[in-house]
Amino acid sequence: MSSESRLYTFSPETKEKLRKFRLGTSRAKDPQAVIYQIDKHTLEIAQADKETYTNMQELADELPDHSPRYVLLSYPLTLPSGRLSVPYVLIYHLPVTCNAELRMLYAGAKELMRNTAEVGRVIEIENAEDLEDIESKLGAEQ
Repeated sequence: MSSESRLYTFSPETKEKLRKFRLGTSRAKDPQAVIYQIDKHTLEIAQADKETYTNMQELADELPDHSPRYVLLSYPLTLPSGRLSVPYVLIYHLPVTCNAELRMLYAGAKELMRNTAEVGRVIEIENAEDLEDIESKLGAEQ
């Protein structure tokens, strides 16, 4: 058992939500995103709200300016070959303005979140506006 999995926790309900989101979005026609956060006191990783975002601008508006978040994103796109691809990624939102304590808290749980959510890869962003360019980031590393 890794030290991260002893320090940070996921409730059984959160694990089930992660599984359902991963399986339910693999054939989606529109982008699907959910925001996760860490409770500083219990160190539990849980969904920040009950929303599933399909609009990148709405998602960007919900990300805090001074606090990190994890965003699970399933984003359908058409590759240059014409084939449809639905990358499932973890967006690690780490604003430059957040304090060192929160940086360390989220950095320590990043790999655990990645493995528990079973995402293909992690994309780090520093501000919510970086979401506007997410399609090029997703297509560039396929």
